[in-house]
Amino acid sequence: MGKSSKDKRDAYYRLAKEQGWRARSAFKLLQLDEEFDLFSGVTRVVDLCAAPGSWSQVLSRVLIKNETFGRTAWQNQEALFRQQMLGVAGQTGAEKTEETKETPAAPRSSGDVKIVAIDLQPISPLPGIVTLRADITHPATVPLLLKALDPEYDAATASQNASNPVDLVLSDGAPDVTGLHDLDMYVQSQLLFAALNLALCVLKPGGKFVAKIFRGRNVDLLFAQLKLFFTRVVVAKPRSSRASSVEAFIVCLDFRPPAEFHASLERPLGVGDMAGLAPEGAAVALDEKVAVKAEDNIVEVALEDLRPSDTTTTGSRWIAPFVACGDLSAFDSDASYKLPDDYISLDPVQPPTAPPYKRALEMRKAAGGAYGKTTV
Repeated sequence: MGKSSKDKRDAYYRLAKEQGWRARSAFKLLQLDEEFDLFSGVTRVVDLCAAPGSWSQVLSRVLIKNETFGRTAWQNQEALFRQQMLGVAGQTGAEKTEETKETPAAPRSSGDVKIVAIDLQPISPLPGIVTLRADITHPATVPLLLKALDPEYDAATASQNASNPVDLVLSDGAPDVTGLHDLDMYVQSQLLFAALNLALCVLKPGGKFVAKIFRGRNVDLLFAQLKLFFTRVVVAKPRSSRASSVEAFIVCLDFRPPAEFHASLERPLGVGDMAGLAPEGAAVALDEKVAVKAEDNIVEVALEDLRPSDTTTTGSRWIAPFVACGDLSAFDSDASYKLPDDYISLDPVQPPTAPPYKRALEMRKAAGGAYGKTTV
């Protein structure tokens, strides 16, 4: 999180520092959880492209420390208030207060919850989080991940699939944008497929997958391909995500891979490479008839419904539902709120450990500042 004037006017930027989050992106995951109940019944999670660790921080505080936020925290507070107001007939006020006192949930043991965070950049430690510095696009990352999930895993004898699969895979990664939207969207789609390929190796049936996407032309091809693996696919836009940004999040629920499918990063899936996975007559492309290369054969795929359940079709295209997440009374991420006169700017909760601009800052400092040394 920077300290520019625009950041200071951003309500979520200030709230992140006030509430102890490493980045404002923590609110995006919290708002997604409010809408889709992502953390219900979840004990094993993989967080991809995790640096600086705001999403892992949410996982640590929710799953390990049993903290509640947003709507859940409000519902718990209201339930406790009603309980205190109703009380129990015949008891004194002191007895009522003692009985209706909130009992905090006991923290889950480290054996109940397993969270692994992966990124190319180093991540500062978090309670209960196993961090790996690795490239999610490289096949060697899968054995490292499986070893982190299960210490007994032996890469020499085991396959590239988790013996104890995970419930949820998250990916908040994005490339360094160039300003060329078509190029940025393509690179982001490749990053998403890298996360998906890894998720396919570790997700259990019924699991969930959440990843950042860039909305643009022909992005529904990507949605249609994800629909081959998940019963429900929804595009979500949290309120903390700026409306002026093309980013959104693809929420994939109920993992159901096609029959005879075996995930492996040695032969990763990519855009246009899933024709052989679709059931007969299933849609994987946008045109009325599209020639798709599967293995060494060229096959024609007719556009029909991907799955009979939870699909919306318009002509020859499958349209993923779009959902706006977050309370309407929450802050608007595109609005600039006036700061109080006594406002004091706080430092970031966790400064970057190895920012890519660190060398540039050192060179600028050595040169005497932003504009270099002046000579008389």
